[in-house]
Amino acid sequence: MEPKKYSCVECKMRRKYEENPRSFIARFWHWHTSFCPGWKKYYNSLSEEDKSLMKEKYNLK
Repeated sequence: MEPKKYSCVECKMRRKYEENPRSFIARFWHWHTSFCPGWKKYYNSLSEEDKSLMKEKYNLK
């Protein structure tokens, strides 16, 4: 069975964060992840190792 595909994987705002974390759109995306149900489902679908990498890469709590 193929894993469910989340739009968060290809999110344009997330790409902007990766390009320049201090830009307005990047900061908006970071704030948005604190309540977005889609992001939470995507994040919770990751392995513990991938979650750790995401926390470090995106400065998540």
